[in-house]
Amino acid sequence: MILQTKFSPLPEIQTERLLLRQVKLSDAPEVFYLRSNPQVLKYIGKEPCQSIEEATAFIGKILTDLEAGDGVAWAITLKEAPEIMIGHIGFWRMDKPSFRAEIGYLIHPQYWGKGLIKEAISATLQFGFQTMNLHSIEARISPENLASAAVLEANGFIKEGHLKESFCFREKFEDTIIYSRLNNLK
Repeated sequence: MILQTKFSPLPEIQTERLLLRQVKLSDAPEVFYLRSNPQVLKYIGKEPCQSIEEATAFIGKILTDLEAGDGVAWAITLKEAPEIMIGHIGFWRMDKPSFRAEIGYLIHPQYWGKGLIKEAISATLQFGFQTMNLHSIEARISPENLASAAVLEANGFIKEGHLKESFCFREKFEDTIIYSRLNNLK
């Protein structure tokens, strides 16, 4: 079995309502909004983005990781407006020898509670398992992020562990819940 982590260009993924496409430098205003919004970042444990330049640098890292085969990320867009990024989703922290990656995602609060992130996760999982040949995919979330826990469970993830005070953010130690899903699409 061969793990596929390099894509040029990154294939687009279509779902019933979404188009997942490669992130572009022109997405910087939307990336800045998502990564600077306190509502969106509430459970992320990262400092807010301070400028469009930081957002552009983040996009640059996504594109560099894609080219190196160290990460795969898509802009989440509505099919009827593919030029407007409403979120992003992808695989980070790839453990290539173990055929494992971590999934991460953000979506604009205007689209919360509409099932869109569940749809994006489902399609991304399918790509990860069937195209990339991942064996397992994990997600790390805050124990307080009940919405993310629910959407992961709805996509077949199971809770594997609760790490006590596993990282420090703003001088406070925070817990992490690890969810995982094995490739049962073979």
